[in-house]
Amino acid sequence: MKQYLKLDPWSIIEEGFDPQNHEISESIFSIGNGYMGQRANFEELYTGPSLQGSYMAGVYYPDKTRVGWWKNGYPEYFAKVLNSTNWIGIDIYIDGVALDLAVCKVKDFVRELNMKEGTLSRSFIAELPDGKEVKVEAIRFTSIARREIGVIRYAITPLNFNGSITFTPYLDGDVKNKDSNYDEKFWLEVLKEVTPEDAALTIKTKKLDFHVTSVMAYTVHQNGNPVSVTPEATHKEKYVAHSFKLGVQAKEQVVLYKYVANVTSRDHGYGQLLSVGRTALQSAKEIGFQPLLEEHIKAWADKWSESDIVIDGDVAAQQAIRFNIFQLNQTYNGEDDRLNIGPKGFTGEKYGGSTYWDTEAYCLPFYLSTADDSIARNLLVYRYKHLEKAKENAKKLGFSKGALYPMVTMNGEECHNEWEITFEEIHRNGAIAYAIYNYVNYTGDISYLGQYGLEVLAEISRFWEERVNYVPAKDKYMILGVTGPNEYENNINNNWYTNSMAVWTLKYTLEVLEHLQKNEPSVYKELVAKLDLKEEETSKWSDIIAKMHYPYDEERQVFLQQDGFLDKDLTPVKDLDPSNLPLNQQWSWDRILRSVYIKQADVLQGIFTLRDQFNLDEVKRNFDFYEPLTVHESSLSPCVHSILACELGYKEKAYEMYLRTSRLDLDNYNNDTEDGCHTTSMAGTWMSVVHGFGGLRVQNGVLHLNPFNPGHWKSFSFKVMFRSSRLKVTVSEHDVTVLNETEAPANVNVYGNDYTVNGLSHIQISI
Repeated sequence: MKQYLKLDPWSIIEEGFDPQNHEISESIFSIGNGYMGQRANFEELYTGPSLQGSYMAGVYYPDKTRVGWWKNGYPEYFAKVLNSTNWIGIDIYIDGVALDLAVCKVKDFVRELNMKEGTLSRSFIAELPDGKEVKVEAIRFTSIARREIGVIRYAITPLNFNGSITFTPYLDGDVKNKDSNYDEKFWLEVLKEVTPEDAALTIKTKKLDFHVTSVMAYTVHQNGNPVSVTPEATHKEKYVAHSFKLGVQAKEQVVLYKYVANVTSRDHGYGQLLSVGRTALQSAKEIGFQPLLEEHIKAWADKWSESDIVIDGDVAAQQAIRFNIFQLNQTYNGEDDRLNIGPKGFTGEKYGGSTYWDTEAYCLPFYLSTADDSIARNLLVYRYKHLEKAKENAKKLGFSKGALYPMVTMNGEECHNEWEITFEEIHRNGAIAYAIYNYVNYTGDISYLGQYGLEVLAEISRFWEERVNYVPAKDKYMILGVTGPNEYENNINNNWYTNSMAVWTLKYTLEVLEHLQKNEPSVYKELVAKLDLKEEETSKWSDIIAKMHYPYDEERQVFLQQDGFLDKDLTPVKDLDPSNLPLNQQWSWDRILRSVYIKQADVLQGIFTLRDQFNLDEVKRNFDFYEPLTVHESSLSPCVHSILACELGYKEKAYEMYLRTSRLDLDNYNNDTEDGCHTTSMAGTWMSVVHGFGGLRVQNGVLHLNPFNPGHWKSFSFKVMFRSSRLKVTVSEHDVTVLNETEAPANVNVYGNDYTVNGLSHIQISI
């Protein structure tokens, strides 16, 4: 772990500049607004190691697949969210010498991500090779209130000299993705235009024809007063800039305000991009920096009013949970059902920025509880719109019917090319089916089943029907050749989680059919006809439900992760030499696959997801068996362990796993934060507090709470939207308070007792 960031309840603060930490900080200090995002690159030139990254939501490229040995069924491409036009750039030259923190001596460096206000700021003193010193104070944000607008205030003060400073604000589209499979650049120039008032650049992707137009303008103040400058136009391939020189006196500050509009062809016609961008830019420039900042801060205040978690008595825990909530809120806002949530959000390029099963398994609960129902609904509609593609994906792998949703996708097509994931990690279908139940159960929006839900459930059930293997000698159904959530076991038979989720999906699909037949008969009749659903199919589903094989150890009375799991050496992680960890950076893949060690919760994932099916003794036996064998080298693992540990009363383990999931990036637990933050697992961190320490469940339309204080906190509180109410739950040492912040009454169950919390009132329960 690298703990170099200062603890603060509302900010992430880096004091002192260490180039060794710079790429990690570029990830952690990233900003975004759901429409665009930006790594915490420097505005001025930096020639040290850096991952320059500016990303536009939904703008991607089908990079050519790169594999060592092609296998039938592999997708032709790996989709990647593109590194787009670098809009933050401001080159600075002091008497002709470049300001470059890789070359200068840097003093008093402070970088701060203000999570309450949604801003990134830096201040430092740089001593150039010739001895001249300047002080720089910069702040920027991507507006939550105006999603296409980014703003920078860049102030520079000469400290020990009189001379000249040359400013070159620019837009640079000559960029590439660090993860490009063949070092290919994906952009072509369409238009560049430089006028005395602004500069504009339009680039388009070589495939799919996405267009991005960026337009910039700026104002300059010197010694507190606006000044007029006569810029020199600069342009080269995929690059436009203004450059101007100012005479400066020691101690007199110069401030450059840079305004940028970024617009894409996803939202506007090709011929409209320049005019739309200029209109948005002009409006922002006329309003000015401070009013733009104030409306942005107000928009963030509204988000925090719905989603904040307060922890009293533990600054590390408080900072961590707010960091996770902040990144989730700036990654996805649910306004566009064409968009989803990439594992790295806008913070890096690993995993291509595509959609994984993480959305349904981890992210959906966060948006269910912290936003309007329509936001979570859009995540489900996203999958519904890809149903036909999911059916095509199943056919590509040789299935005659059903839908196999992709492990990785941008448009519904599978674009992941590791065979053990593309072909075998089919459990993702179960997560997508469960998300439908989770949404309907939480919101009460049962109409979704007839509108969208049943079609998805039926096609997934058809996939399971064909994917199972019937073994007559045992009169059992089995699922062979799979990879479960624990990716440290490939091509195994009867993964308990996969088998359990397959059966759960079949059961739920039959329940939904029964519900529609009884309550919406006309919709039922229409859907059965549309799906051409036969009785022999549903009969087969019932047979699979009754005869599925589940690996189980009678002696230990635990569910086995898969057939043959106990044939392995069961040495626990604690008995490994620490130099072996992390396994994925120390061991060969062959050695990992032959070991017992678990990358992420697998059986425990299933128990958490299908919690109502298991008694507490079963939870305890399985947790006690599997937790010592888990290395948590997936970011998605610790949160599940934390939640189950809460229910079991394992205070220290619950707290340990919470800190691990919440500070995964801040403390760089897995030594990979420079690739980007683990955005989707951050939703798991939120779940650790609300579903773990808060004990939140929804049963029969009632919100159940079973709060649990890990003993490290004086108190904690969280907010959840439930049906028509927003509830603030506060857990202290001696009592639990449920405050209804809305006028609609809410029914809750706390520690097994039912209560009604009237509008704008509260209840208090002694512990």
